[in-house]
Amino acid sequence: MNMEIKKIVVANRGEIALRIMRTAREMGIATVAVYSDADAHSPFVRFADEAVRLGPAPSSQSYLLMDSIIEVAKQTAAQAIHPGYGFLSENAHFAEKVEKEGLIFIGPTAAAIRIMGDKLSAKEAVSHFDVPLVPGSAGAIKNLAEAQEAIGRTGFPVLIKAAAGGGGKGMRIVERAEDFEEQMNLAVSEAQSAFGDGSVFVEKYVGSPRHIEIQILADSHGNVVHLFERECSVQRRHQKVIEEAPSAILSAELRAEMGAAAVNVARSCNYRGAGTVEFIFDENHNFFFLEMNTRLQVEHPVTECITGMDLVREMIYIAEGKPLSFSQEDLKIHGHSIELRVYAESPRNNFLPDIGTLREYRRPDGPGVRVDDGFEEGMEVPIYYDPMISKLVVHAQTRTAAIERMIRAIDEYKITGVETTLDFGRFVFQHPAFVSGDFDTHFVKNYFQPENLDSILTQEEEEVAALLAVSILESSKSSSRVSKGGQPQVKNATSEWKRNRGALS
Repeated sequence: MNMEIKKIVVANRGEIALRIMRTAREMGIATVAVYSDADAHSPFVRFADEAVRLGPAPSSQSYLLMDSIIEVAKQTAAQAIHPGYGFLSENAHFAEKVEKEGLIFIGPTAAAIRIMGDKLSAKEAVSHFDVPLVPGSAGAIKNLAEAQEAIGRTGFPVLIKAAAGGGGKGMRIVERAEDFEEQMNLAVSEAQSAFGDGSVFVEKYVGSPRHIEIQILADSHGNVVHLFERECSVQRRHQKVIEEAPSAILSAELRAEMGAAAVNVARSCNYRGAGTVEFIFDENHNFFFLEMNTRLQVEHPVTECITGMDLVREMIYIAEGKPLSFSQEDLKIHGHSIELRVYAESPRNNFLPDIGTLREYRRPDGPGVRVDDGFEEGMEVPIYYDPMISKLVVHAQTRTAAIERMIRAIDEYKITGVETTLDFGRFVFQHPAFVSGDFDTHFVKNYFQPENLDSILTQEEEEVAALLAVSILESSKSSSRVSKGGQPQVKNATSEWKRNRGALS
């Protein structure tokens, strides 16, 4: 049964809240922002048709308050809630509560979230649908004997993983039998601490994996399609920094095979809405199911760029009960798209968050450049949430052209007041391994050192260096200081600029 949505509560903040609201406005749907004290003056709060304060800055006192968000929807006569990503987006209990209150949850069912939210139940569900799985234990390991039985099938090295895990927590690589028991105990302890669930399982460790994921859409009428892949192998701390679509290494045949597997994963849990099926891809071009993210992904813009689809619009249509208006055969890849997550982090200091005020903030522009952000000049990057400032996305006809466009956009992006991942991105996009497409999830470990950034100069910095060289030369000419050979002692302007640019920014 179809129901027209006229007003949506966006239960999120920052760039994703703005991104959802913009599509809603195009569709003639009113929006309600909910916000914490830290976000009271944020752009998404001003953009919404209505805005309601939730509470203090900590997310436990604001964006994670299920009952308060549902109450806002009732008070404002909204029919639906869109959770974005993060916060409550993959909380089955929240999805259940929303629908029990007669509201529409713009996302999958609570049952699908529960199945895919636990890696063991997800593996069990997809095992009946011809989806490749990494060899390992069939379920949670209860004791050392069970672990050794599983290892007998896989051999070393193995990966111990938390059933409820994510972001690298509760994960241990073990290469020797004598280290296994200690590492398993550590993984169980970390999983219990992080997720309240100490269940772990064992898988064969893939040594040089690539991270390739497939975007899917499924309606409530049994229609499921995939919108091709995204390559997400450049990561730090097991979290993505750079994504692109399509992958540089997939053949048309492999793309179709992985797409069909992703559709089967969606069917295994009667999925509804937008979701992403993640796969590990090994050096022999074998792929294995990793997990399903039951929400809109941070990197969804690259899929939108190569398909021309608005994924938020499709999510709303599906939530209204409408069938998909297109088939798999209607979907085509157009060009190439790359996304850089611009974090307030210091790549020179192990990517630690660098919170502060955006003293200067100017976005890049021009053909094929998209910036999804939620900040303005003068705003503070709050300590309470993920430190992502924006998503810098480019689209071009070819991968080479997209890389060139991204470097140009990075050079145009001006942010001072905090350290960011812009310079790191420029390093990656100029590195031969990335340019050739020959890289895996160990890119940062294999190729990046903080001093790499000292050799990178943007176009503006090169111009400043040239001006500095002229200034030093003129100063030297007017000085009486000369070398033994009778030549002025001119410093290396580029080196001088590198030493001083931190103080000058």
